[in-house]
Amino acid sequence: MKVETTTLPGVLRIEPRVFADERGWFLETWRQQRYREHGIGPEFVQANSSRSVKGVLRGLHYQWPNPQGKLVWVSRGRVLDVAVDIRPDSPHFRQWMACEIDGESHTQLWIPEGFAHGFLVLSEEATFHYLCTRAYDAQADAAMAWNDPDIGIDWPIDHPDLSPKDAAAPRLSEIPAARLPR
Repeated sequence: MKVETTTLPGVLRIEPRVFADERGWFLETWRQQRYREHGIGPEFVQANSSRSVKGVLRGLHYQWPNPQGKLVWVSRGRVLDVAVDIRPDSPHFRQWMACEIDGESHTQLWIPEGFAHGFLVLSEEATFHYLCTRAYDAQADAAMAWNDPDIGIDWPIDHPDLSPKDAAAPRLSEIPAARLPR
């Protein structure tokens, strides 16, 4: 597999090795030892999948306390995946990165703990997968505004399809410091 750093330190772009022939293809989506060599993990305790249609934007989500690191990929369709550093003590606080991932390239992203995460579906539909380092914790669940002008994410859409939770999410500056990762 090929692992590349992104413009946001800690967030990694992973291109797994794909074995393809006339019958189809095979790839490893996770092997603990291989990924651990790149600082990904330490363990995953929950696996999630979602299916969404074009224009759906999910995020920007995070957990605090009990933050989650996420290894994400798309098995069908194409999305714009976004990570935002929301650790107030980080030199990269408020910085973001975006990367298209799709079911053809099999690209994965590693989003470490301390980052908000979201994605926008660019294809007619997409199936999105994530392995999480901690289980979902409803008490720690949090979101920030997808269109926070202080962050300035360059989304290719003005009016995405949002959940009520995401539509009501506050700007990062409105979130109490005690509710942000350290």
